[in-house]
Amino acid sequence: MPDTSEPLAVYTTIYPGVETYLGEWYRSLCEQTDTGFQLWIGLDELRKESIQNLLGPDLRANWIEAPSGATPAEIRQMALARIVESASGVVLVDSDDLLHPTRIEAARSALQSSELVGCALRLIDQQGKDLDSVFNLPPLLQPEDVLPRNNVFGFSNSAFRSELLKRILSIPASAVLVDWFLATRAWLLGAKLAFDREPRMAYRRHPGNTALVTLPFSPDQVRYATALVCRHFRLLLAESSLEFMPDRHIELKRVAKDVEEFNQHMILNPGKLEGYVGAFNALAPQQIWWSCVAYPALSHLWRQ
Repeated sequence: MPDTSEPLAVYTTIYPGVETYLGEWYRSLCEQTDTGFQLWIGLDELRKESIQNLLGPDLRANWIEAPSGATPAEIRQMALARIVESASGVVLVDSDDLLHPTRIEAARSALQSSELVGCALRLIDQQGKDLDSVFNLPPLLQPEDVLPRNNVFGFSNSAFRSELLKRILSIPASAVLVDWFLATRAWLLGAKLAFDREPRMAYRRHPGNTALVTLPFSPDQVRYATALVCRHFRLLLAESSLEFMPDRHIELKRVAKDVEEFNQHMILNPGKLEGYVGAFNALAPQQIWWSCVAYPALSHLWRQ
């Protein structure tokens, strides 16, 4: 049994547009087999009173009310920087998703032997209907094999030890892919990573998702994803490399160069992009976040 005496936090961000899903999310949180956690809620352009009125008088949380105009990255930085001072670890969950009953229990247990842990997610639609599909770590890979090119550690399916988070904060205010940024920094530092292939979350697919995980992709979707991925790697390369494992920093620079070449030769050439997207969809690889950008098996298409 995991040690429930260790103070564990659960963190989510609530933002405009997610209110429809909050009731289901909160019910799933209340149905956890492990209830010995502190709930932390970051508010993005919303007020505490409106969320309390929506979810009921029994809601007990530590609130992070960001100043007007704060970026999503700044809100998460503010919240995590406070959480690590009072909890031994933090479980991250998105407020539009659903926790399976053992989500917190399994994360607490995994954090006893690892510093960053993720779990599989079952995909559901906007109404909560099961889509009979699971986002998972590919069978022959370890999480270290996925980074830095792609990501399996999202802000809905990950948990961090606080000591690791202290080492990898702070988050640039302009970062969009905050989950991938933190996971990559953890990887660069040689943190111990783990992934639970049992689905512990239900991941709600809707138009507001930043990263898409369901084939087929369109050229516009790959173009949008590539812009975000290029920005992500540029932010990482602007970081000091003094603490990073040298071989992993070299790998980061190699993958970043690959992505930039893909951007130059594919995204800026609509005819080539159409061919690439068709070939990617035909291969139908198991989807992990951002795998549609510069997919290595198709590198011959942009390195000609």
